[in-house]
Amino acid sequence: MAAKECVILVMVMVMAFFLVDAVATKDGWNGAHATFYGDVKGNETMQGACGYGDLFERGYGLETTALSTVLFHKGLTCGACYEIQCDNSKWCLNDTIKVTATNICPSNYINPSENWCNPPSKHFDLSQPMFRKIAVYEAGVVPIVYRRTPCIKNGGIEFEIKGNPYSMLILVYNVGGAGDVEGVRIKGSGAKWLGMSRDWGQNWKIDAHLVGQNLSFQVTTSDGRMLQSDNVAPADWKFGHVYEGKQF
Repeated sequence: MAAKECVILVMVMVMAFFLVDAVATKDGWNGAHATFYGDVKGNETMQGACGYGDLFERGYGLETTALSTVLFHKGLTCGACYEIQCDNSKWCLNDTIKVTATNICPSNYINPSENWCNPPSKHFDLSQPMFRKIAVYEAGVVPIVYRRTPCIKNGGIEFEIKGNPYSMLILVYNVGGAGDVEGVRIKGSGAKWLGMSRDWGQNWKIDAHLVGQNLSFQVTTSDGRMLQSDNVAPADWKFGHVYEGKQF
């Protein structure tokens, strides 16, 4: 087969493989593909583009996934929860997993045919233990169906205070319900409600001096629900500490 014909065949196969992404099935399930990254202990899955850091400390553990560019939405989908099943492959195992989005699967435009996470692909790069629950390890990549599912969390929403006295950075995690946060507001006991801006992932920033004041938070998730937690942090709160609010 000529080189040109080989290139065309590969392109056709890749396009056919990605067509699953555009197919919606019944009961809200959608088609995509899944791979895995990291070892069986999930060491390489820690940190990540959502800013959660050590996922065991944050309560996410190994039940996590990185999302392709079109699903990640520049970090807006961080914290969203998904139900995933392997679909129509000899490599499938009869199990369903639930995972939280904690990272991005980066695009690779140099070798687009070798990267599952380039637009417009909808792709899940799972932790290895989660992948092995739905498919045989040797498969490497499998077709799946997925759908959003409510996030069930233990305890309240957590707020880690970082930054400095004049530029605060708040990491918001352990969010139930929709899971992905689209808005955060903060209020000191001696001030009015102030809107925060997304810095990166689920780190929210504001340039304000709120040292020595009780801190309250309003968190709005992607489904439009807002939850207000009053006096989450006492007046003597410290940078680097985590404070717990209410839960959806």
